[in-house]
Amino acid sequence: MRARYRRITRFAARYLVQSWWFELFLPRLGLGGLAARGRATRLRRIAERFHVLAVDLGGLMIKVGQFLSSRLDVLPPEITTELQGLQDEVPPVPFAEIRALAERELGVPLDRAFAFVDPDPLAAASLGQAHRARLAEPDAGDTGLSDVVLKVQRPGIDAVIDVDLRALRRVAAWLTRVRVVADRVDVPALVEEFANTSLEEIDYLHEAANAERFAAGFAGDPRVAVPEVVWERTTRRVLTLQDVTAIKINDLDGLRAAGIDPAQVAAGFAAVMFDQLFVHGFFHADPHPGNIFVTPLTPPDVRGPGSADDLGSAAGRPWRLTFIDFGMMGEVPDGLRRGLRRVLIAAATRNGKGLVDGIRDVGVLLPSADTAELERAMTQLFARFGGMGFAELQEVDPREFRAFAVEFGDTVRALPFQLPENFLLIIRAMSLTSGMCSALDPAFNIWDAVEPYANRLIQEERGGLAQAAMTEAADYAGLVARLPRRLDELASRIEDGRLTAQVPRLERRLRALERLGRRVLAAVLFAALLIGGVLLRPDAAVFGSVLIVVSVLPLLYAVLAGFIGRRGMD
Repeated sequence: MRARYRRITRFAARYLVQSWWFELFLPRLGLGGLAARGRATRLRRIAERFHVLAVDLGGLMIKVGQFLSSRLDVLPPEITTELQGLQDEVPPVPFAEIRALAERELGVPLDRAFAFVDPDPLAAASLGQAHRARLAEPDAGDTGLSDVVLKVQRPGIDAVIDVDLRALRRVAAWLTRVRVVADRVDVPALVEEFANTSLEEIDYLHEAANAERFAAGFAGDPRVAVPEVVWERTTRRVLTLQDVTAIKINDLDGLRAAGIDPAQVAAGFAAVMFDQLFVHGFFHADPHPGNIFVTPLTPPDVRGPGSADDLGSAAGRPWRLTFIDFGMMGEVPDGLRRGLRRVLIAAATRNGKGLVDGIRDVGVLLPSADTAELERAMTQLFARFGGMGFAELQEVDPREFRAFAVEFGDTVRALPFQLPENFLLIIRAMSLTSGMCSALDPAFNIWDAVEPYANRLIQEERGGLAQAAMTEAADYAGLVARLPRRLDELASRIEDGRLTAQVPRLERRLRALERLGRRVLAAVLFAALLIGGVLLRPDAAVFGSVLIVVSVLPLLYAVLAGFIGRRGMD
């Protein structure tokens, strides 16, 4: 275990130092172009080595890789593409070890607990392993089930998770010392949230309770199915569920062969995920392809959303979505859900200011954040790219994307933000949902899925909107009443010469130019002292050596001035 801890921390330390060198230090020396030229190859190499490390170590490293592979919104494709294989690429545990652990947990031999257990795993995950099984006759009679899936924890996983979390906490402590990271993200808090989620995921009693709660939320909804729990054969480390294996949601050929349109599945899947987040407040935080099946139905099975008629294809075959693996679930508190609903409505109506207000309500932006520039950037974003699907975005000139990204990135980086509780899981769920829908339907447009849903939310909250309009009218009346006095104060300031204007972006640019000028002057002074010392040394060895030594001072200033300047602004 000590060797495992050292491998994780050494890997992190090595590539943190490498990132600091290429992304922070070299640009300070004016070598940003040199660092940028090899960035793609460098990132791909890091992802490849992490892939090897994660597969070799297993445990939470697989979970970390799965999370990184889903962050298509912030990570480059060099990283996400390389890590996608971690979704399923986990070596299985020998069945003898699985049998021994299951028998200890259940207190009886597997041959008595089950009529049959397949020694070949149905799936091997980072924390557990699943095998097909058949209940013994007494249990089958009591439950009404026969075919089940037996899920057993990997032996020794508790100790592995403990070591992995200690290593991740150590890395988080290092990141808190990096100002550019610590000022914007509470990394230790994110690690603790990840730790709580991981510890819940290895408690199969907790997962079984999650499955029943999820099923209760969609009770009577024909779009969604959930496997039944066999509580008689379930413990903290062993979970027995109804076998609901069907067509994997990303099996396009299997869907078409069953007469199911993948594009309709994409729309239905997005709608179900939106319901979990914005209506139920309890959502599946790990909706990757291995955890979702599309189950074909045979009329006259239940019809409704998910049936051919409701999805607009009378010739299509009815189906439903079947979710499994409820170890990683997220909750959305009422306040956060209201903020998310506001964000969704603002995004659907292309309202830049409303979107920023919703982000503030969610708690991502701190109350002290000056959002005027962000509102302007959001308005420009909607004006140029709003309503475009992924296929249309791919046709946009990359130079236009880069120019907008630079300006937008400068604006966002200047704002103080934090990730509220459970937000990491929300981001993960939405990233996986977006990627899955695009894989099912390359022409999938997230706006087409958002707008009908947002319109429904607007109608549901019409009373709240009316009240908000009345509040806005009252605020406007108050502003009009105070206007004469404020105009009088403005006139007095102008007459007294006390009128000032704050232009944050201009001030930042001026300070940057001033620092650049001082660094250039220091570099010239360094060169003069060094050259003078070298020329004088043959004739005046002492004086020449003094000049060479003293030249180190302006060199250090030229190199470190950027860091000193940033500390001064902070």
